[in-house]
Amino acid sequence: MEAKASAEPSTQNPQSPTPKSTKNRDFLLHLEAYLAKRDGVDKLLKISRYSTKIILASSLLPDSQTRLKSFESSVGLSRKAFRLGKFIQDINTLRFSCFKSHQDLMFSIIAYGGEGFYYFVEQFVWLAKSGLIDKKNLSRLQKMSAWFEFIGYIGSVSLKVRELRRISEDEACLVSSIEISGVMGIGCAEELERLRKLKEKKVMKRISVVQDLADGLMALADIRDGKGRLSAPLLISSVGLVSAIISTHKNWISC
Repeated sequence: MEAKASAEPSTQNPQSPTPKSTKNRDFLLHLEAYLAKRDGVDKLLKISRYSTKIILASSLLPDSQTRLKSFESSVGLSRKAFRLGKFIQDINTLRFSCFKSHQDLMFSIIAYGGEGFYYFVEQFVWLAKSGLIDKKNLSRLQKMSAWFEFIGYIGSVSLKVRELRRISEDEACLVSSIEISGVMGIGCAEELERLRKLKEKKVMKRISVVQDLADGLMALADIRDGKGRLSAPLLISSVGLVSAIISTHKNWISC
């Protein structure tokens, strides 16, 4: 989730560093900064995991099934370790957010509350899978985790759709202002730059909605225990890889 104007619910940790331009940056220094972030490593692991899942689901390497399954399981467990304490980000986001309307407040609570509970429960899933606590409640914890994740994505998509409408309204106003300035022969370089940035923001927001829908579909598949057409292993693996690539790109340009 991305940062918004002060009058809108913030979707980024308020204490996180301001995104830097990726232009003219040394690649290795940029890569070092990316890998120093928890989310950077997590998303690379996500790409590795879902790429492996695609290979397993399509049986491209039948002789390596056992090793690939072991690798996929290990990567999945490693990703859960990277989420320790991550629920605090959602708490702080809600604490420091400003809201334009009661609807924004409601959807923010659903989005960040659901995601926060998801990350909190995932800590116990990791402890159970790693063998530190009894596995007798593992299935129940996983189902609870999936439900919270799915609820969080419902709120997140709703927030982003609302912001897309606002961006479209701002874009229409700017276009109208630029047209009027052109007729009157007034320079409008500043407005054109603002319009360019709005269009870029709109594209990124749409991509973010696609990612949330993909992750939401995976959460739904977990809730349904992999049953149904929308839970087919190859489909879910492909959707997971798309989500991983999008989130990797977003993290790359923000660091």
